Amino acid sequence: MAYVDGFVAAVPTANKEQYMEFCRKSATIFKRHGALKMVECWGDEVPEGKVTSFPMAVKCQPGETVVLSWVLWPSRATHDVGMKQVMADHEAEMLPSAMPFDGKRMIYGGFEVIVEE
Repeated sequence: MAYVDGFVAAVPTANKEQYMEFCRKSATIFKRHGALKMVECWGDEVPEGKVTSFPMAVKCQPGETVVLSWVLWPSRATHDVGMKQVMADHEAEMLPSAMPFDGKRMIYGGFEVIVEE
């Protein structure tokens, strides 16, 4: 069964181009280690909630845009091996200063696909 890593982050709107380049490099690394696909989405209609919301979850500030991302893996086993390699490659190939957003405010998790139509 497929497995998905999901991410939500706040990116300074002025850093959109840098973020896209960061994502392209990241996608190459993820795919090198078994990921099938990486999708990056730039927030367009992401309302602030009263109790919960994407902006609240990542402490989105004025001048920032919420992004939603996911990485599709063929299985949890592939993910478990691949993610260790991805993290090692990210450290070797991409300095933390290359991140065009505050990674401390990113939320993420791994999800088992239960319905796929």
